[in-house]
Amino acid sequence: MANHSPHLDNVFSALADPTRRAIIARLSQGEASVGELAQPFDMALPSLMKHIRVLETGGLVESEKHGRIRTCRLMPGSMKGAEKWLVEQRAIWEARLDRLESYVATLEKKPPKKRRRRD
Repeated sequence: MANHSPHLDNVFSALADPTRRAIIARLSQGEASVGELAQPFDMALPSLMKHIRVLETGGLVESEKHGRIRTCRLMPGSMKGAEKWLVEQRAIWEARLDRLESYVATLEKKPPKKRRRRD
């Protein structure tokens, strides 16, 4: 996956905030109304709605309004792109660390060079 993906940017932006991560954690237990989602937070409803909009932009959450009640649900498939990117990055860094470990092992096997003393 490309490093410059608007969708990936939106997902990581949405996940960057602890309030939004808490909303996602709550929605992982099942759908909930905005009122239910707002209960643990000390913020006005419009502020919570901004968080929900960011989650919707990232494709992590979907909301639907029935009468006066807006219900939100998690969209777990949208994290697949972020998960794939993280797996790719992990593989790259593990390969780099393996090469570094190999290099350090070769340095440890070589006898140290004698240095001239300068007086």
